[in-house]
Amino acid sequence: MLAPIWYSDRIQASNGNQLWFKLEPIVAHALVRAASYLVSFVIGFAILAPVAIAAGPAEASKYTGPGSCSSPACHGGVQAREETSVLQNEYSTWVVRDKHAHAYTVLTNPVGTRMAKILGLQKPDTAPKCLACHALDVPAEQRAKTFDLTDGVGCENCHGPASAWLGPHTTRDWKYEKSLELGMFNTRDLVKRSEKCLSCHLGTPEKFVDHEMIAAGHPDLYFEMDSFMAVMPAHWKEVDKDPWVGVRTLGIGQAVQLREQLKRVAREAQGAIWPEYAELECFSCHHNLTAAKDSWRQERGYPGRRPGNAPLNLARFMVFRKVIQEADRGAAQQLESEMLRVYSLVTALNSDRRQVASQATATAETADRIAQRLAAMQFDQAMTLRLMKSIAGDGNGIAEQGERSAEQATMVLDSLFIAYSKNGHLGSEAQIKAAIHTLFQQLEDPSAYNGFEFARQLKSLNSLLP
Repeated sequence: MLAPIWYSDRIQASNGNQLWFKLEPIVAHALVRAASYLVSFVIGFAILAPVAIAAGPAEASKYTGPGSCSSPACHGGVQAREETSVLQNEYSTWVVRDKHAHAYTVLTNPVGTRMAKILGLQKPDTAPKCLACHALDVPAEQRAKTFDLTDGVGCENCHGPASAWLGPHTTRDWKYEKSLELGMFNTRDLVKRSEKCLSCHLGTPEKFVDHEMIAAGHPDLYFEMDSFMAVMPAHWKEVDKDPWVGVRTLGIGQAVQLREQLKRVAREAQGAIWPEYAELECFSCHHNLTAAKDSWRQERGYPGRRPGNAPLNLARFMVFRKVIQEADRGAAQQLESEMLRVYSLVTALNSDRRQVASQATATAETADRIAQRLAAMQFDQAMTLRLMKSIAGDGNGIAEQGERSAEQATMVLDSLFIAYSKNGHLGSEAQIKAAIHTLFQQLEDPSAYNGFEFARQLKSLNSLLP
């Protein structure tokens, strides 16, 4: 279920003051954890720093664990500092407020334990299938003495192994680029940042959530880059001063997630199980059954597919096509044509696997070229408003593709509205905010989603836009 992301919460969350999810009562535990890390940091840093400074880029970097960042003089402070280049409370934010810090512990909750039983796994907290995304499961030779698997998803999951740059990056006049040379992952590059997030939030050949896992109880995966960043407790200072960076982040995230979905389809079409039902629109099957006279799906019909065939999930395309129409209409037409072929092949269910893989691979390459184009593109106020109107104006097209497409549209509209409101004002902001809130409310029970009602609400929102 997609929880509502309130406009005010999104603004406050981006400033690090409030989250849209409820925090668990973990502060006392976090303080104990931080204290233990501080001891390990002092010992570990004494061991690692001289080695890191002397080793240089030739030596394979190791993972040191988030404790190596927890010193109050480094990233473990309580209050954010404005006079320094970093906030210096990044570790504290992660350990107390960030759900990533609890990714490992949720494996052994009742749902995780039951999932492991269904999947035939001995223990979820030792199964590589689970640890791939719920921890930092790297080979033993890449783990420093301070590394602890139970830390969950920590600093080095996103920023890369730290041992080579841990000591040097604290020295005066050290540049970010030097850390990159020593193995730090470049999260400032929005394409690479999206790829890093999607390595778990969508999957790779090594890390994935398939229909078997969903049937066992794992949530289906959805993602929208700017929305997810906005509700994540911020532990960074934004380096990119472009006032419309949120819109660019959104566009790049949409392109990369479509590319990665298509690459996943290509892999699965050549795998042991095909069709892979996790690629299809979940709620075309998993929805509340009503009397035939009350079914919006039967009233709509099944254009472009055989009734009874679950369609390819187009959520990662339906909204993105609006973004690319702003950037490159020629590329938009090419992508539309290629996606139609992928849709037809996958939705037919009995298509030649090699054909599916070939078409999905070619379309993924198109999406990748578009992602690179968007990375160099400048967005502005007028373009942001056009995007809002274009998405809200396609009520029937988006709504009738199902709940997942409606979900993407709602998150994107929320992000676009917030970006616009930070840089300008619309005459009917209160009404627009309320209309977007209503869209979120319609997604609270995905099985009860009604495409016609969602389309009407999108049209209502569109009427409020200038």
